[in-house]
Amino acid sequence: MQTRTVKFAEKLIPDALQAHLEPILHKTDQILAGSDENAVSQRMAMSVFIIRVASAAIAFFSQVLLARWMGTFEYGIFVAVWAGMIISSTLIGLGLPSAVVRFVAEYKERDEPGLVWGIVNGSMWLSLAAASFASAVGATLLYIYPQIITHYFVMPLFLGILCLPAFSIEGINDSTGRPFNWLKIAFLPTFIIRPLAILVLMGLAILIGFEATAVTAMSSAIIATYSTTIIQFLLLRSKLKKTVERKKSEYKFGYWLTVALPIFLVESFYVLVTQVDVLFVSWLTNPEETAVYFAATKILALVHFVYFAVRASVSHRFAAYSASGKIEEYRIFVRKTVSWTFWPSLALGIAMIVLGKYLLMLFGPEYVAGQSVLWILVAGIVMRASIGPAEALLVMSGKQNICAVVYGSALFVNVVLNITLIPLYGMIGAAIATAIALGFESVSLYAMVQRKLGIHAFILPLIRPSLNPLERGK
Repeated sequence: MQTRTVKFAEKLIPDALQAHLEPILHKTDQILAGSDENAVSQRMAMSVFIIRVASAAIAFFSQVLLARWMGTFEYGIFVAVWAGMIISSTLIGLGLPSAVVRFVAEYKERDEPGLVWGIVNGSMWLSLAAASFASAVGATLLYIYPQIITHYFVMPLFLGILCLPAFSIEGINDSTGRPFNWLKIAFLPTFIIRPLAILVLMGLAILIGFEATAVTAMSSAIIATYSTTIIQFLLLRSKLKKTVERKKSEYKFGYWLTVALPIFLVESFYVLVTQVDVLFVSWLTNPEETAVYFAATKILALVHFVYFAVRASVSHRFAAYSASGKIEEYRIFVRKTVSWTFWPSLALGIAMIVLGKYLLMLFGPEYVAGQSVLWILVAGIVMRASIGPAEALLVMSGKQNICAVVYGSALFVNVVLNITLIPLYGMIGAAIATAIALGFESVSLYAMVQRKLGIHAFILPLIRPSLNPLERGK
């Protein structure tokens, strides 16, 4: 009988790859079987990673097709707008998605269903209200003052702004499912179904006579995003009603926002650090160069997904360990998460360096110019992976203010370097700026985790173990 991991993978991975993956997945299930909490977290990380691997493959080949269909100019417009929407959706989320992960895990552990329903329902309405307000204001300003941006960005950007409410609900859906280990509901709609739907809708639009433009692509994205978000919401609510005791929602908006707003700063700075280079390239160069730069970053998505998979799987465990006071167990678990992040990221980074040229050629011959960008960014990503999910470690341990300062500083470094280097070196300058910013961020996060939590979050062992800050006074 097939194991659960293999059954799950079969739904996501093409038949041609299953023969190679099946022995590994069977072995993984044998290793991870049981109820041990570390094994559960590792199994979750692997499940999320499998989803993200499938998502990366779908996203990569869909971007290849879009680039081929649209040409570098229209494709460059589309990816610049899409990057802007990803950043905007994080900014208007107010930090609520990560707060939901933390509080749902906490209230579930304390068996307080009223507060579980309160944080889920309250965050949903707050997030939707903020996104709807931002969407209305943005669309109105763009309609009244279209001259504020280059004319060919106006309509794609207008359509992208209309998508913001769907992004906000999607974020709360994801965060609600994760503490319950409902990985399929949390991740499949966003990372598997939506990119497939965008691709199918874009293909159908072209077949029936629409031009392959950024406007057509953004229209397809709107339909796909709202459809998958609504389906995800309905599935999640159904499962919640069966799992969480139905009690009157209890709300602690003041407390939740006090925690969420510093997280909002952390996540805003984080997404800006990782996405601002695409925006600056689109601003300071042309759509063609933006398309090439984005293609290079898209190839590296699989390497990024290792960090995402581990972070998504262990964030609630960090919160639980922080509350429990089990310092030594906390340290051991963090060391494991660093290893889970670094070694796969290093292996995939090397693979991307070797195969990068050929992967870029799939987009078109002109995209090979992004090979140097890919090499530089790999260095930054691997540096970031060497400290594991240190950002989540600080946030879930109540040190979100410190984390916000670190990310704000890294963002400042990134912006200054982008503005300085892009006019001199083009997209190579953007890659150098981002890699340096990631290195700065990694060193700073490690130092803060060591100083504030007494935890060594780095891939190399610490020669002289430090004490937890609470222990230093003894």
